[in-house]
Amino acid sequence: MMILSIAWKNIWRNRTRSLIVIVSITLGLIGSLFSIAMMVGMSEERVKNIINNEISHIQIHHKKYHENRELKYTITNIEKITHTLDTTKSIKAYTTRSKATAMIRTAATGAGITVVGIDPDKEKKVTGISELISDSSGSYFNTKMRYPVVIGQKIAEKLKVHLRSKIIIQLQGADGSITGGAFRVAGIFRSNNTMFEERNLFVQKSDLAKIVGIPQNATHEIAIILHDKENLSTTKKSLQSLFPDKEIKTWKKIQPDLALITDFMNLMMLLFMSIIMLALGFGIVNTMLMVVMERIKEIGMLMAIGMNKSRVFFMIMLETVFLSLTGGVIGMVLSYGLIAVFQTHGLNLSSVSKGLESFGYASYVYPALNNIFYFYITILMIFTGIIASIYPALKALKYNPVDALRTG
Repeated sequence: MMILSIAWKNIWRNRTRSLIVIVSITLGLIGSLFSIAMMVGMSEERVKNIINNEISHIQIHHKKYHENRELKYTITNIEKITHTLDTTKSIKAYTTRSKATAMIRTAATGAGITVVGIDPDKEKKVTGISELISDSSGSYFNTKMRYPVVIGQKIAEKLKVHLRSKIIIQLQGADGSITGGAFRVAGIFRSNNTMFEERNLFVQKSDLAKIVGIPQNATHEIAIILHDKENLSTTKKSLQSLFPDKEIKTWKKIQPDLALITDFMNLMMLLFMSIIMLALGFGIVNTMLMVVMERIKEIGMLMAIGMNKSRVFFMIMLETVFLSLTGGVIGMVLSYGLIAVFQTHGLNLSSVSKGLESFGYASYVYPALNNIFYFYITILMIFTGIIASIYPALKALKYNPVDALRTG
């Protein structure tokens, strides 16, 4: 206990120098932790938006559907599957969709797009597309117009259409012939993903079935949303065992690039923090070397009166660890408070919103950091202090007590 007290008092003998090191560590941690929280927040927000607005947690398809997305590869035994989904406790909601690749044309121009046929009432329970339509941008199929369509803001701008504009959809029917129909814009949604807005439009599933010639009870896709994402793997395995003739994918398989970023986020954070700690460690080494050089005579005296080299080594190591931990604790406390504030109110990045949205990221970022990460940082700070103390401590021990007493 005595050596702990001595080590603590020693770091405050030169208060100015110690405070400079502590402030450096504090600012380094605040900057790095907030940057990491920004990355985590952006990643989590993107995953949430994609799951809630685009792909859901789990999707069910015909085994051959993803080979070339032909209309003929539909799921026909829907009743058996939906009965299972209705009785599976981990499933919150589900919806059926029909999909077709098409050309859309207006008086101004045309574009290639994916037409998604949906059941509006069921789709509301799975995705948040209906909530992305503002009051001034129409409605989510709450209209009496014939063949209504809901499109994204970006494709609306590209096609130069507005509410009630006519859109011609041309596509290949189930029998191989070219077919199509005229639709009216009922609503225009605005999301945080430019690519999603440009590549998808929504029509009623019954309308699409009439045009392409597939049965009303057939579907290309069943999208499922869960109560808890922790049940993702078990629910998928359960459904796959019940329906082995169907292709069942989780969002991680549907969007593997996004899943890769999410799965490796903790590793990336620790790697990032290790680099920061390495940089701070060099500063600590430099400071402790100065401390040792100033106290050569004092260290020689301690060894002369009986303090063995291991105790001297331990004392210098404790001083370094205390210095690191003091700055680390202050930095983590301030970072926690700063992240909590922006996690509640968000950080407005609207000045670069176009660039972010082109990659599927929201212009409002809500920094987030798991509490367990602060434990990792504490361990990392102790480890940094120990590593940074080795060279200065060895430098102190190389002096003979007699020679050290003659110094200065």
